[in-house]
Amino acid sequence: MKKIILTVAAVFAFGVANAQDKKESAGGQTSEGKWLIEANTGNAMLGTTGFYFASQDGESTMNLGLDGGYFIMDDLAIKAGLGYGSNSANSTSSFSYRLGAKYYVESMIPVTLDLTGASGDAVEIANETPMWLGIGAGYAWFLGENVSIEPGLRYNHSLNENYTDKAVIQFNIGFALHF
Repeated sequence: MKKIILTVAAVFAFGVANAQDKKESAGGQTSEGKWLIEANTGNAMLGTTGFYFASQDGESTMNLGLDGGYFIMDDLAIKAGLGYGSNSANSTSSFSYRLGAKYYVESMIPVTLDLTGASGDAVEIANETPMWLGIGAGYAWFLGENVSIEPGLRYNHSLNENYTDKAVIQFNIGFALHF
């Protein structure tokens, strides 16, 4: 019985050591030292660094933005994002920014925590300076070594008492490049 237990323990220890070695040598998409560039779908609210376009009754609203990050350790990236939006109805524009972190649980379930804000003509007309604290989670489908699709849910809580949207829930689809 002792020989069986020792054999199983030795095989288990060898397997764990071998798996760790493969993980380190493989340099997965979310490994320390890797970079991340992502584009997400967005919505019409101010302060998004995602992609959004809507047109109704001759009025168009659009937003363009990207987020980038650096993995400071396995599965944890520090991120920053920039976005530009415009509205043809009142000829206004906005600039948005995002700072935060993204952690991949088990290297495939991204969880984000970030601070998003906006400035520009659209913000001045509304007489508001929006800022949100956001948290999100999703799932990452890796389509090879460098690309992932990451659908997820996001909750944004307004940090500005005067801003009308106190809480916004979003469904986003993210497209990320890992290198």
